[in-house]
Amino acid sequence: MLPVMQVGRVRPGAPPEHDVLHPVGGGLGQARPTNNIGIHGGRTGAILLHGVLRGLLVGGLAIPSSLVLMSLFAAEFIGTMLLILLGSGVVANVVLTRSKGAGSGWIVITTGWALAVTLAVYCVGSASGGHLNPAVTLGLASIGKLAWAKVPTYLAAQLLGAMTGSVLVWLAYLPHWAATQDPATKLAVFCTAPACRHAVGNVMSEVIGTFVLVLGALAVASPANLVPGSGFDKGLGPALIGLIVWSIGLSLGGPTGYAINPVRDFGPRLAHALLPIAGKGGSDWGYAWVPILGPILGGIAGAQFYVYFWNP
Repeated sequence: MLPVMQVGRVRPGAPPEHDVLHPVGGGLGQARPTNNIGIHGGRTGAILLHGVLRGLLVGGLAIPSSLVLMSLFAAEFIGTMLLILLGSGVVANVVLTRSKGAGSGWIVITTGWALAVTLAVYCVGSASGGHLNPAVTLGLASIGKLAWAKVPTYLAAQLLGAMTGSVLVWLAYLPHWAATQDPATKLAVFCTAPACRHAVGNVMSEVIGTFVLVLGALAVASPANLVPGSGFDKGLGPALIGLIVWSIGLSLGGPTGYAINPVRDFGPRLAHALLPIAGKGGSDWGYAWVPILGPILGGIAGAQFYVYFWNP
């Protein structure tokens, strides 16, 4: 893990060359004061570098709220991008013609999605909470665990991250789109479709799956299970969320493909419509509202259920 960098405070009257960086939690050791024109660039370089770092790094120094929001945006964008890259990537591996993983089945797909969630949350959870899902974001906001003012930042980052991840999957499997004849198979890499089209039943499937996701995430990661500050909350939390997603996929994923995340479906569906995918068909916009509405309702319901019965 890369060390977290903090900016050393300046002693009154100290020359600029004593404004040094202190790596925390890494093996780089403590930077020594220097007057040489190297990485610090002498007095002028040190002053400029220190000024930039004061604005970009969080090391006990006050920073503008706009930078905090930008940090949240970057974290949610990157996390959702990784989620879709690896999640849609495993679908592509299983369903596209001449892929090495072709025909490996539902267990591989559900496992790939679970690992995608785990990795993505581990990567960005410390910066943004690792929502990566509007249903989670709205659910937390509905019970007061997230300020509503931050919700638009989360949602915009998640949507753009999902679209970017989809583009990367398209590039990773570039020769396979032309090799795959069925347009519906190509669409399945990007977004979900029901096994049986039934508006009420499809919505209920997404509501129930997302209800389990948000309730499980809040209950399993509650202080009663993972004591804050013990190290287990950060060390095990993302892996447990991945297990919840795996369980949902294995048990509840059959009816609709368990989107359980509005941008996981809408972002890639939009990318499918825009990308020049060889031999693609339509993007099935008539179904697109289901994996948006269902997860939002389920996420809010799961969060409310947790507050009512667990009384945190």
